[in-house]
Amino acid sequence: MNTQVNWWESFFHGVAVDLWLEAMPPEHTAREADALAEALAVPVGAEVLDVPCGAGRLSLALARRGYSMTAVDWSAEFLAHARSGDADSGVRWEQRDMRDLPWRARFDAAFCVGNSFGYLDDEGNAMFLAAVASALKPGARFVLETPMVIENLLGHLQDRTWWKVGEIYLLVVNAYDHRTTRLDIEYTFVANGRVEVRRGSHRAYSYRELVALIEAAGFSVELDRPWTRESRNLSFIATRR
Repeated sequence: MNTQVNWWESFFHGVAVDLWLEAMPPEHTAREADALAEALAVPVGAEVLDVPCGAGRLSLALARRGYSMTAVDWSAEFLAHARSGDADSGVRWEQRDMRDLPWRARFDAAFCVGNSFGYLDDEGNAMFLAAVASALKPGARFVLETPMVIENLLGHLQDRTWWKVGEIYLLVVNAYDHRTTRLDIEYTFVANGRVEVRRGSHRAYSYRELVALIEAAGFSVELDRPWTRESRNLSFIATRR
């Protein structure tokens, strides 16, 4: 599978954005926002960073709960949808590379959830974690949720899966490369009589590797719940030292 290095720069537009906008029902977002608020453990009014934010569903939900949200994403199309849903202008939206976080010791908490970690190479992933650490106040929490932990990923990875979201069909073909420990993915979108193929790639880490990477950025690390092999996503609670 031939995937360009910076695939994420051109992936999130058109049908990919349309699918993601419909993928999560409001009740799921509400449950996620409640869980995040508990994990971040900051009072209402605290400054919270969401990176990358996609269409901003969690930033909007947390802003409605009273948090002061800053949301960062590279995709102009995602951010346009996010702004259109922010009638009260309750979120500060920023178009940036996830490594480009210019704030120093500003935020009380931060999070990166969904399938958003591991797009970059090892240096880029380390730069992202260091940028988050720099943007946080000492003692602030960073919640990192990811399915890209090898001990969990390989146990349930399927070669091919079909999904239907609204009127969009999606075929996902997975190819795990043990030499690079990357999961290369081919996405075939079928919608409105058209077929589009896009490719992405995620760096997968062993549990020990990922904890060491987060710690090297300036955090202490724990899980939100005891580890089990059956978990499809792991949520790391990292505290800025």
